[in-house]
Amino acid sequence: MRSLIDILELSVEEIDELIATANGIMADPHKYSEKCSGKKLATLFFEPSTRTRLSFEAAMYELGGHVIGFSSANNSSASKGESVADTAKTVSCYADIIAMRHPKEGAPLVAAMNASVPVINAGDGGHNHPTQTLADLITIFKEKGRFNDLTIGFCGDLKFGRTVHSLIQALSRYNNIKFILISPEELRLPDYIIRDTLEKKELKYIETTSLETAMPELDVLYMTRVQRERFFSEEEYLRLKDSYILDTDKLSNAKKDLCIMHPLPRVNEISVSVDDDPRACYFKQVLYGKYMRMALIMKLLGV
Repeated sequence: MRSLIDILELSVEEIDELIATANGIMADPHKYSEKCSGKKLATLFFEPSTRTRLSFEAAMYELGGHVIGFSSANNSSASKGESVADTAKTVSCYADIIAMRHPKEGAPLVAAMNASVPVINAGDGGHNHPTQTLADLITIFKEKGRFNDLTIGFCGDLKFGRTVHSLIQALSRYNNIKFILISPEELRLPDYIIRDTLEKKELKYIETTSLETAMPELDVLYMTRVQRERFFSEEEYLRLKDSYILDTDKLSNAKKDLCIMHPLPRVNEISVSVDDDPRACYFKQVLYGKYMRMALIMKLLGV
């Protein structure tokens, strides 16, 4: 039995295999429509989520399986004080696989250590979000046709953005990748990721506060929202929330084949006027994410 807590638990070859499976599902959905017949997915979401939870549920239904679970800690026994370990042991009696989102870093790992079925980390605090990373990777591959030889800009909240942390770690295993890290000083990428991933692997990176200066170099632009829920101070959040807003003017000197990504939800960091630009890939990212979750569920269940 195997779980997925951190994207680095998947080898490069396994990611290639998941992308190939996802492409197979896109090409012939009917062929996969009964692959998880009789199987149950439990979605344990201790933190609000629309996209990730519905994506997991849609993935399981489209594989012919069933879904049980809850969408808020208030709707679970956690509100009575039950531990994550006990929840995992209990839910293992009802389901064949668990997807868990939790505000505390490490909670899905605790669940995986106590569950008797596979656990998928659907986001833990500001730490990891491996299935979003799988959605991001397939989007880059579908749009650019490769992972090597790319310049990738991350813009916005690089401090608390778990999607950014996971994707940088995943991309660090490919060749000739350059990262441009665009953020206010207060939201720069954490030192441990710079030290343990970028510098340890001798990867090229630049830190800047200017999106406009970075734009002409970029093959991929990954926008993020400044997340109110990660701030201790409302005043600090309000000061930083509109640091970067991508609009059509800022794209005037961008590459014609730029791939614009965003893990969503967006607030106002990408103007709706950008949605009609053929370079906007964030809604494709959502769709690709469902197919990658289908591929992952099949892999972990061994079907």
